[in-house]
Amino acid sequence: MTSELVPGGNTALPGGELRLRVAGPFDVSALVTDGGGKAGGDGDFVFYNQPDAAGVRLRGDALYVDPARLRPGAVRVTVVVSAADPGTPLGTLPAPRLEVGERSGRTVARFAPARPGPETVLLLAELYQRGTGWKLRAIGQGYADGLAGLARDFGVTVADEGAPPRSAPDTDGFLGLVNPARAQAGHPPVAPDARLASAAQAHASAMAVLGRLAAEGPDGVSVHQRISAAGYAYTTVGEHLVSGPRTPAEFLDYCLRTSQARRTLLDPAFTHAALAHADAGDRYWTALWARPLTGGALSRTAAEVLALTNAERARAGLLPLAADPLLATAAQAHCADMVARDFYAHTSPEGSEPWDRAAAVGSRRSTIGENIACGQRSPAEVVDGWMNSPGHRANILKPEFTHLGVGFTGGGRAGTYWAQLFGG
Repeated sequence: MTSELVPGGNTALPGGELRLRVAGPFDVSALVTDGGGKAGGDGDFVFYNQPDAAGVRLRGDALYVDPARLRPGAVRVTVVVSAADPGTPLGTLPAPRLEVGERSGRTVARFAPARPGPETVLLLAELYQRGTGWKLRAIGQGYADGLAGLARDFGVTVADEGAPPRSAPDTDGFLGLVNPARAQAGHPPVAPDARLASAAQAHASAMAVLGRLAAEGPDGVSVHQRISAAGYAYTTVGEHLVSGPRTPAEFLDYCLRTSQARRTLLDPAFTHAALAHADAGDRYWTALWARPLTGGALSRTAAEVLALTNAERARAGLLPLAADPLLATAAQAHCADMVARDFYAHTSPEGSEPWDRAAAVGSRRSTIGENIACGQRSPAEVVDGWMNSPGHRANILKPEFTHLGVGFTGGGRAGTYWAQLFGG
């Protein structure tokens, strides 16, 4: 049975390693502390630049905690959430949702706190020792002094006030070649990112093992799932999977001579990029291009989907739909859930339906409908796809609907996941 926790609630945890996952545009961190609530040293702070400690490891959007393997004297692990884009107020993002599971995959607890306000850090939950066992307590408390301030308060030495840097050096000189080409086209430069570099290297290596170009490796993991696992939540993404060139300069030359590859390389929407290769007789390249998912970008994406939807209703002589924050929260949570649990359906793995998700966030709309989609790269593309599908078109043009919530998450097997939750 899965425990649905409220702030202050707690539940007993099974033995063995646990997975604590928070999907969406967030960074997950952990602080390991003793009975006095203090860390034993800098190694007790687990975050994206230091992903491993005794008994705790961070992989993408999930923490794996094995209480039996914690350092001596550790009796508590505090789970912390911050925005993936440093300094972004959490109140501008979807409310985070924690899911705790066993190694077997069984979910043992969930916690969805109230949406934070201007804080940039949220104390989400804590695992704590009680007797010979361990329990989970839901917290959901905002913290105003940032991630660095929080770490200091727990006894961790932090060099500066800002979040630790994520950038990776342009070791192969690729961006030194790319950015002049972008400038010549009148587009802004892209910056390196360590998470994209990690994902690109993992996928290039996977293709080398396969011995061919492929969107998925022999492990069945897609290039987009590797980006998510590396902790980069994106609004838009592009990729080049190429074999043959021997140097970054040859790779760039290939892209500039190929129409679709050139459009991606010069796309002004991208702000970060990375290139990696692996050899197995042939040389296999993966280039990744992305823009991070921020609160502002998510709001603009949702607003554009709503505007395009209302334009279609206007053409049919129907009244526009109004934005509904509660329906948007439910739609966003469903998108994040589909990415986190690798499924694509109106019905979640435990059987919840669109109206269940609407009711769970407090919506009292009497009529509920849902459109979902995956793989589309823009609001225009997804709305056009819905309008060319009879069932989805019927939802968009249903006169009884008066309100709409829009969800979007980048990542997962398909690369992008979209949801419209209608209410009337």
